[in-house]
Amino acid sequence: MSSSPHPYTDLRPETVLAAVESLGFDPNASIFALNSYENRVYQVGIHDGPAIIVKFYRPDRWTDAQIIEEHEYTKELAGLEIPVIAPMEFPGIGSISQFENFQFAVFPHFIGRPPELDNLDNLLVMGRFVGRIHAVGAMRNFKHRVHFSVDKFGIQSREFLLINDFLPTDLVQAYDSLSQDLLSRIDVRMREHGEIHTLRIHGDCHPGNVLWKGGIPNFVDFDDTMTGPAIQDLWMMLSGERDQRQAQLLELAEGYNEFHDFRPSELVLVESLRTLRLMHYAAWLARRWEDPAFPLSFPWFNTERYWAEHILELREQLSALDEPPLILIQ
Repeated sequence: MSSSPHPYTDLRPETVLAAVESLGFDPNASIFALNSYENRVYQVGIHDGPAIIVKFYRPDRWTDAQIIEEHEYTKELAGLEIPVIAPMEFPGIGSISQFENFQFAVFPHFIGRPPELDNLDNLLVMGRFVGRIHAVGAMRNFKHRVHFSVDKFGIQSREFLLINDFLPTDLVQAYDSLSQDLLSRIDVRMREHGEIHTLRIHGDCHPGNVLWKGGIPNFVDFDDTMTGPAIQDLWMMLSGERDQRQAQLLELAEGYNEFHDFRPSELVLVESLRTLRLMHYAAWLARRWEDPAFPLSFPWFNTERYWAEHILELREQLSALDEPPLILIQ
């Protein structure tokens, strides 16, 4: 194993090209790094053929079994003509390849544009396709992928930041008290809801992971696919003031119900899920801060201003948790 201080130190352009060549491709030395930080993702030009997307998984993050389940889920969806970008298969290898110390996968290059979710007709379409994804996701269970939990996304995030002294000294007490209040409030909301129905979901279904083409949303990057509540794949499509989100919800749910049953009871979980995402995102940046790509790409992180604004954002969530949830008007 490499003794390099960071797992991606040895991933140089020549390594990327050699990995691509190992699968029989003839790269033309055109390499373009895409906007990915957890993994390393490159667009690689190919002689006499379309470009490919090569994803190098962050070492020691996922097990082989977890990556295989990610790939199998996307291939299952693609096999049913649901528009997801699934990895390529190679004879005798499968969809996960190994080169030196890196696991990698190859995807077809797909060009689309960001979805315009301020258009209610587009939200209707989004609902239909997420409903199709979930209808398949409900057919069987993951055995190895992560299960959504407050502990993983909230409690562990809070503890990591406090134990590793990321917050400025004068803000530690405020974050400590506020984050504990939030988790206590979330616990109440979860208990009020009762047992949460879970299924295989995309897990990170924000607009940046959707490419719109020909009136259809194409879903990419199932790296965070997990077992979780259906609403986790839906709430990030809602934005704006409450009346705007209410109108968006009606379109999204109408499309979703054409292929899978929307659960109105899960709407009470939306602000809890938003809070957990905010907490987890801050801890994710902190966990990856020794990766040289992170200080370069997120120079605003770990400054006093960042933590002050993060605490303010969490205070707003404390109020949001007490607001009545959106409702599905019949």
